[in-house]
Amino acid sequence: MGNSILSKINSPKDLRRLDSSELPMLAQELRDFIIDIIAAKEGHLGASLGVVELTIALHYIFKTPNDKLIWDVGHQAYGHKILTGRKEIFDTNRQLDGISGFPKRSESEYDDFGTGHSSTSISAILGMAIASKLKGENDRNHVAVIGDASIASGMAFEGLNHAGVTDANILIVLNDNAIGIDPSVGALKKYLTNVKKGTAKDENIFECLNFDYSGPVDGHDLGVLLKELGRLKSVRGPKLLHVITTKGKGLKKAEENQVTYHAPGKFDKKTGELTPKSTKGQPPKYQDVFGHTLVELAKANKKVVGITPAMPTGSSMKYLMDEIPGRAFDVGIAEQHAVTMAAGMAAEGLIPFCNIYSTFLQRAYDQVIHDVALQNLPVIFCLDRAGIVGQDGATHHGVYDIAYLRCIPNLIIFSPLNEEELRNIMYTAQIGLKQPIAIRYPRGKATTEHWETPLQKMDIGIGQELKKGSKVAILSIGHIGNMIKEVISELDENETVGHYDMRFIKPLDKSLLKKIFEQYDRIVTIEDGCKIGGFGSAVLEFSNTFGFKKPIKIFGVEDTFFEHGTIEELHKLARIDKGSIKNYLLKILDTP
Repeated sequence: MGNSILSKINSPKDLRRLDSSELPMLAQELRDFIIDIIAAKEGHLGASLGVVELTIALHYIFKTPNDKLIWDVGHQAYGHKILTGRKEIFDTNRQLDGISGFPKRSESEYDDFGTGHSSTSISAILGMAIASKLKGENDRNHVAVIGDASIASGMAFEGLNHAGVTDANILIVLNDNAIGIDPSVGALKKYLTNVKKGTAKDENIFECLNFDYSGPVDGHDLGVLLKELGRLKSVRGPKLLHVITTKGKGLKKAEENQVTYHAPGKFDKKTGELTPKSTKGQPPKYQDVFGHTLVELAKANKKVVGITPAMPTGSSMKYLMDEIPGRAFDVGIAEQHAVTMAAGMAAEGLIPFCNIYSTFLQRAYDQVIHDVALQNLPVIFCLDRAGIVGQDGATHHGVYDIAYLRCIPNLIIFSPLNEEELRNIMYTAQIGLKQPIAIRYPRGKATTEHWETPLQKMDIGIGQELKKGSKVAILSIGHIGNMIKEVISELDENETVGHYDMRFIKPLDKSLLKKIFEQYDRIVTIEDGCKIGGFGSAVLEFSNTFGFKKPIKIFGVEDTFFEHGTIEELHKLARIDKGSIKNYLLKILDTP
């Protein structure tokens, strides 16, 4: 960076020493820095490019970290991280033992609140503002930056609703770029569009909620931002500044294709062209198997509908939206609404496939119990990104779903070994299940490029023997079973290790389990999920119930939060990798 302005910025204190006339050049350097690193190392690009000027202005006007600043979700916080002392280590972003891709309290005093899921910032900043008031810290400012997609979520409205009847000294900066990961949807989006065009109705929704509203202002005009933030700094009570930005600002390709360049992978930093990835001969991603199969089922069954809370591209629900738009619904960042809407559809005889990332279904847990399972409504939950997901880290790992779903009555839980099982359970679910089912599958590729197998009905609660053995039985659930097949093929010359794809966590195949416990000396279970309350726990409970006294070894994610890294690196850390299983088997097979 040489003599650049950015090279001299190691904290917001350094930033605040600059003359305001230097800030546009700093913005250009910060954009270039982000592009350089993400082009080579990957990460979330478009959101951070869109808030470069806003990031600089906030840290320039407010005295962070004494003044509190929360970035909702945190996709857009790269510039913030670079300006707050992490410039020299920013190239470790999202890598094992490197800095997190999201704000994280333990990482920096400038990260006032950990974010990764959306729509938490308003509630958190209100809590901090009330705390400051109770402690007599009346000069402290409290700022939350939230996008137009996130502010439409129910929790954000809950925070706005409460904040509007307080005298809390908070500023909500609405970063309006008309897109989250996919384009924003819903009536609020239309309202904000009308505000930008000057065609909104006379009453302003935020003023009606008792916020001091200002804007909309150009989020790329530093002069305007500095002036307005400076003014708002001395205004007391709840305030909302409406800022218009362009996601991907400064990289033409990212501005033109905002969905792809949210997290584009590697690309040419000068042209923006994506680094080509060879897919020839490669299996499809599980999400694409889901998406194409859903279209196939919907064409044959007019009762099939699809629902996703704001992830149509990531979940591949986009295929159904393109083919049969009237039967596919993106409800925005609203997981609770998605689940209960699916319940309403099921109650009226439709067959809803409710597609939610595993980590986001956590946000709708009461709805799964109260609105679906308690009423025994046949909603089909398709849980994408189940298990360890990699570089998004602790906020996104889908390792808790088995445990938090297994205790719910009426709910079937299934995890496919491969794309054929995923297709077949989807087919089975839509031809007449009388209860809800959760189908969990991982991030990443399936097992073969030839995945379009004929659809076949599956028997609920039935596992399968993949290999017969004599001493040790390995019971796997889901895609991780393919790794077990590899380990056994390399290791078991004496045919002592048996392997069973159990398929169903609930109901367990008790008949098969009884045979296994009777035939084998030792049982091993493996899952890409938490050990406590997971699939292995279910097998242990079965063993205790029926009085089997065989040793059971459970491989799963330990009672700790795993951070970010590649899936392979994290599997190794969690000891659910090929080497760990192989070493364990070598040890017990050598034991007399």
